Amino acid sequence: MRLSSLLISGLTFVAAAALSLVVAGFAVTGIEAGSETAVRRALDKVGYTWAEVTADGLRVILNGTAPDEATRFGVISLVGGVVDAARVIDEMQITPSEGIAPPRFSAEILRNDSGISIIGLIPRVTDRETVITRLNTIAGADQVADLLETANYTAPRGWMAAMDYALDALSLLPRSKISVEAEEVSITAISDSVDAKEQIEKRLTRMAPAGLRLSLDIAAPRPVITPFTLRYSLDDAGGRFDACSAESELSRDRILRAATKAGFDGKADCVIGMGVPSPNWARAAELGIASLSELGGGSVTLANADMTLVAAEGTAPALFDHVVGELESALPQVFALHAVLPEPETEDGNGPPEFTATLSPEGQVQLRGRISDEALRQISSSYAQARFGSQNVYSATRVVEDLPADWPVRVLAGLEALSHLQRGAVSVTPDSLSLSGMSHREDAPSEIAKLLSAKLGDAESYELNVTYEAPPEPADKPMSPELCEAELAAVQTVSKITFEPGSATVAAGSRDTLDQIADILARCDGVRLEIQGHTDSQGREEMNQTLSQSRAQSVLNELRGRRLVTSSFTAKGYGESTPIASNDTEDGREANRRIEFRLIRPANDAASETTLDEAATAPEGTSETPSDSEQETSGQ
Repeated sequence: MRLSSLLISGLTFVAAAALSLVVAGFAVTGIEAGSETAVRRALDKVGYTWAEVTADGLRVILNGTAPDEATRFGVISLVGGVVDAARVIDEMQITPSEGIAPPRFSAEILRNDSGISIIGLIPRVTDRETVITRLNTIAGADQVADLLETANYTAPRGWMAAMDYALDALSLLPRSKISVEAEEVSITAISDSVDAKEQIEKRLTRMAPAGLRLSLDIAAPRPVITPFTLRYSLDDAGGRFDACSAESELSRDRILRAATKAGFDGKADCVIGMGVPSPNWARAAELGIASLSELGGGSVTLANADMTLVAAEGTAPALFDHVVGELESALPQVFALHAVLPEPETEDGNGPPEFTATLSPEGQVQLRGRISDEALRQISSSYAQARFGSQNVYSATRVVEDLPADWPVRVLAGLEALSHLQRGAVSVTPDSLSLSGMSHREDAPSEIAKLLSAKLGDAESYELNVTYEAPPEPADKPMSPELCEAELAAVQTVSKITFEPGSATVAAGSRDTLDQIADILARCDGVRLEIQGHTDSQGREEMNQTLSQSRAQSVLNELRGRRLVTSSFTAKGYGESTPIASNDTEDGREANRRIEFRLIRPANDAASETTLDEAATAPEGTSETPSDSEQETSGQ
């Protein structure tokens, strides 16, 4: 019995031990699963999906490759907040460092009358001494402030070409700021005049190397206006400005509002410039226009501080006296008023003394009428020949006594005013000078008004009726860059450029297309183009990239072979990176295999596609459409 009891006790102990082991095993498994699940959820919640979690008993093992040390430390801290940190085993790796990224190289050059300063960070391979020597050549010895820093990194693509171009441009711009980056130059400068601005912009554009993105901001100073002139006329046809000068946008707006209030409904603008005789210029102009409106017709002329108000013939004297009196009282100080009420003409059979000169569209000039003496006859004829050409002047004047003392001045001023027109006539009488005709310059009325005000004096009246017509386009005028781009796109919508299968050789059937493109480019003056090669996605990406570059270069070589100046063109392959259609269909792949001609624009100018019609109606737009076709196996 005792032996049986001992046996039963032993078996009970063994069973209890086995049961404990089983329970302990389930407990450990539960802890492992619970810890792994809790840690996995915490990592997924914050986006650390790359981290791998393994539970081994009470240990939590972390594996995976962290992008950097900070992220690795963040994972350990996060897991330590979920389970006991002592249980966390870190076996994570860190992505190997690729080295320090090269800095952004740039330089800014400032030039003014005091000299040149240059500041920025440039690659050490840049020949700094040569740069400073060139700047000293431009500004003079000891006139260059060198604030450059260097870094020992490889120069980025296009850096040297951009710096060389910036230094060449600086020599043309005495007052400028030039910012240089790899493949991009931004220029801000001041020119001497509007004409100088156009010439500088054209020259800088032509100088730019292919591939350089150029941003130009050339300003022209406000002109000095002498005399500072405003002339407003009012008749049965309405009001019009023959000349309008203002010292600011605010002054211009006040003058135009006064004219609108007086019934003016045409289009006009005022030349904004320097030389205003008084801060109250706009106020004087407002008063003069309002007085003329009250009179119902005539003209008001402001030349510097002198105002001439000429009423229309037939104006009631009482009304004239009232308006002139009010105007004299209201005019700001400095301004002097001369008011004229024309006398009604009498018909005595002979008419008033008159001198006339007519200019035909062919440039022929006829001088007729009365002059004061033989000397004036010779002077007027010689003056006309000097202005219009000795072979173009016919004189049929006669000497008459008792003409006004200022007759010679009026005759010569009339001829000088006539020389501003393409066709027209001038008539000189004792009381007035009248000029009518057409000019190809929009500012001709303003310039003529300033001329006559200066030549005739304050108290003299004159009439102007000068119209503007746009000058005819020269036969050899180059196309604008936008129109050129649109024309190239239009050609390619009809006939694409094709290549021999699997090669960069232009197919024989595309020779005519290239001839048409060459003819268009011959009419594009200094346009800067990127010839782009594109493929479909068939074949290896590296092969498509190489093929697209070779084809773009092949097109450039074909254009050179047609004796085009291609110094402003560049060829670049884009491979399969910019499809314009799906590569899942044959039609889509055919569309993606193409050559495109794109304008090289500054980086801040958004490239967009325009049609030929859009380029004609919106010259500031862009025009880009696909071109070129190929048949081959790998991204043809």
